[in-house]
Amino acid sequence: MIELKNVSKIYGKKDSRFAALENINLQLPESKTIAVVGKSGSGKSTLLHLLGGLDRPSNGEIFIYGQNLVKLKSREIDLYRSKVLGFVFQSFFVEANQTCYQNVSLPLEINHVLPRKRRQMIEKALSQVDLSDKIKSKAGTLSGGQKQRLAIARAIVNQPKVILADEPTGNLDSSTGDRVIDLLFTLHDQIGSTLIIVTHDIDIANKCDIQVFIKDGHIEKVSK
Repeated sequence: MIELKNVSKIYGKKDSRFAALENINLQLPESKTIAVVGKSGSGKSTLLHLLGGLDRPSNGEIFIYGQNLVKLKSREIDLYRSKVLGFVFQSFFVEANQTCYQNVSLPLEINHVLPRKRRQMIEKALSQVDLSDKIKSKAGTLSGGQKQRLAIARAIVNQPKVILADEPTGNLDSSTGDRVIDLLFTLHDQIGSTLIIVTHDIDIANKCDIQVFIKDGHIEKVSK
């Protein structure tokens, strides 16, 4: 279960005060596909960053699988992200000068997975996204779609409980984007993770079990 209680995120002070999110209350069941939908500036990416421990709320509490993120120290947040979460971003964020193997290895190194086990897990993740033949290739040589699939391999290599995808098709053409979305849903079925996708694309949202609509920092409605 993912639960937000009276969560707000405020930037600035006094006249420059801006509420990216205000008094959010939300419960999301585990192992479901969830779309967070809204226009640019609605607060949807801020919500994802709070769930991912990349930012902290100004007020309120965030519980993920019984753990209160607000009470975790910085080092505990890092451990939480490496063990519980997988991230997929619009801009890929792969290391261009490192091989595909090295890119996918990073979360396993953080978790101190032994080298032999690490190799097995990396090879499996790359196979799942159809990049086995690129294992020794530098990430910078890949196409946009391949880079996003590499980012997905890195996100799922730890078999995370939650996959957070922030506009994962934003930098891709429609055909490649469709394949990336299909891949995310297939991997969700295989792993059983909770998949949360931030999107402004209603077609993607309609593929999900639950749609959370956000406008001006407030939840407008939740559809199932």
